[in-house]
Amino acid sequence: MQKRPGKNDASHRGKTLTEVAYLEIEERIVTLRLAPGEILSENTLVDALGIGRTPIREALQRLAREGLVVIMPRRGIVVSDINVQSQLELLRVRRELERLMARLGSGRASTAEREEFRRISDGMRRAAKQKDDVTFMRLDGELNKLIAQASRNEYARRAMSLTHGLSRRFWYVHYKEVLDLPLCARLHAELADAIASGNEDKAAVASDRLIDYIETFTRASLDRPPRGRQSAAAMK
Repeated sequence: MQKRPGKNDASHRGKTLTEVAYLEIEERIVTLRLAPGEILSENTLVDALGIGRTPIREALQRLAREGLVVIMPRRGIVVSDINVQSQLELLRVRRELERLMARLGSGRASTAEREEFRRISDGMRRAAKQKDDVTFMRLDGELNKLIAQASRNEYARRAMSLTHGLSRRFWYVHYKEVLDLPLCARLHAELADAIASGNEDKAAVASDRLIDYIETFTRASLDRPPRGRQSAAAMK
């Protein structure tokens, strides 16, 4: 891959160099361009991203806190393995956090936000009918951000953000082989509708149903080999 100075990317305007380094490295890990088990070199990342060593080091420390890399003193930095059992444990945490945020969002969302939830729900239902995975994944990201915003709870949002990278990477590895896209899109639409309705109990139930499916998806991945991985050498 041609060296690309991420700090100059339009999507990164207004962000610190540490934030840019984090986003760039996280994207490579989630999409397997940096594969599980690969040893990371600060020098290679500096050259690849066109960002200094201090922001790179700070980004790697954040990725370590989120479980995407493992920092081994005097041995180096390694991309963490993908583990189904660990993912199931992560879902136990996500279930409680997402139920809480769905309840809070249903009670605290503004009128404009409720309209956004309905828009996302309509888009999800169309994606379900058309089996449109690209639209689904875009709307999934929008829904996650909107729920976090509508919940008006910074502590829940921060806790939830710690799970995003590991969850996205697991999804990326297995969704083409295991995912029931129409069902999953409908469950997301039902959650968006429930929050828009302002019914906290309904939103909590919809959140649990979605996590139930994601857990089923995760367990089904036990018997599936990971998709092919592109070597980190592609970054050079």
